[in-house]
Amino acid sequence: MNTEIVKIEIDNDSVSASALGEKGAEIFTDEDKAIIRHAGEIIKNGGLVAFPTETVYGLGGDALNPESSKKIYAAKGRPSDNPLIVHIAEFDAIRKITSEVPENAVKLANAFWPGPLTMILPKSDAVPKETTGGLDTVAVRFPSDLVAQEFIRAAGGYVAAPSANISGRPSPTEAKYVIQDMDGRIDMIIDGGENEIGLESTIVDLTINPPQVLRPGFITNEMLSDVLEEKVETDRAIIEADSGIAPRAPGMKYRHYAPQGTLTIIEGKREDVVAEINRRLAQDKAEGFRTGVIASDETIGEYCADVLKSSGKAGDQFVAAHRLYSILRSFDDENAERMYSESFALDGFGAAIMNRLLKAAGHQIIKI
Repeated sequence: MNTEIVKIEIDNDSVSASALGEKGAEIFTDEDKAIIRHAGEIIKNGGLVAFPTETVYGLGGDALNPESSKKIYAAKGRPSDNPLIVHIAEFDAIRKITSEVPENAVKLANAFWPGPLTMILPKSDAVPKETTGGLDTVAVRFPSDLVAQEFIRAAGGYVAAPSANISGRPSPTEAKYVIQDMDGRIDMIIDGGENEIGLESTIVDLTINPPQVLRPGFITNEMLSDVLEEKVETDRAIIEADSGIAPRAPGMKYRHYAPQGTLTIIEGKREDVVAEINRRLAQDKAEGFRTGVIASDETIGEYCADVLKSSGKAGDQFVAAHRLYSILRSFDDENAERMYSESFALDGFGAAIMNRLLKAAGHQIIKI
């Protein structure tokens, strides 16, 4: 398959999402509009298109076409029991694909949509089980990225999309990594520049009471709890080793986000962590391995690795999240074989960072 690679870059801050919906696509050039129409036709005809969102790049197919979902699983090498997220571009579209829209869904949509929040709801018969991984629930998201919104509209309003990477690899936050994984596997890649957030959306299950976070993200438990006026907990399975149970949401069951080498997280007091990582680096180098380290700006200079990657200033969770997948990808680019990372605090957005880092490390964490 020849993959068409096109570029559309706009300033998402130049117009609000609501204004885009009211004005149409005035911020897009005629060439952009033609590209988006073409991408939409590919989806309607059963093809696959990778596209930018504010979180990571998505691999899109027609959410209501079971054959399209099968193609997504095949392109990613993804197990077919791993649910796909249905992306919409207006709130009312949710009513076709769900059998019930609870009050909590309306509250959260009013607070966080369009944005990096996915809600698990009971599905309607319009959504094939090939899209939901065999489940009777559907994961739904309304992204804030303006290219994503126009593309979803052009595609018919319902785009199933996991991250646009080979299953198990770090999710792509730049088009070059989509091309690396998907060139020759799908019909089109839309290069929309670097993603704003860099980690996948928060997933909250609204089919249980109280609601439960199945994947942490930019929208934190505290933010959800404030809107719903009840405490929202996190499913403990997402920060523990994989179990044999069927996943209730994308990313719960299988190893994800992993570089090609081995990654280990070291947790403890700063000086102890530095000493332990350097001890392991020396041993790895003596055995002939190329090494890498993820650390903060404050400590990065204290390590003796071949490849050093800063996650930003200590405590700056947004920067750390934004950089994480690019760092993991760059380890592969620079042929690192044994890698170590400092841990991150679990408060706020840090829970999402640690969730992805633990997955990337295969839950290899050493506490000292």
